[in-house]
Amino acid sequence: MGKSTITGRVNATALRLLEQHPEGLRWSELLSKIKEADRGLHPKTVNGCVWKLVQRFPDKVYKPSKGLFRLLKYK
Repeated sequence: MGKSTITGRVNATALRLLEQHPEGLRWSELLSKIKEADRGLHPKTVNGCVWKLVQRFPDKVYKPSKGLFRLLKYK
């Protein structure tokens, strides 16, 4: 995950936020918190990165229910 790319920044922020919320975050909460953390990100880029979060990081992130993202270590 390259933090120097925009996608890398979004993914790093998402993983950091999920680390801070062991109970997980809902889709809309995660989107708004990422946008708050880095206002220079385009909303559609954030949306696309969050949408693919489980697919890109199957060893770190899972969805226990529809719309809820959580780190595997808190399963």
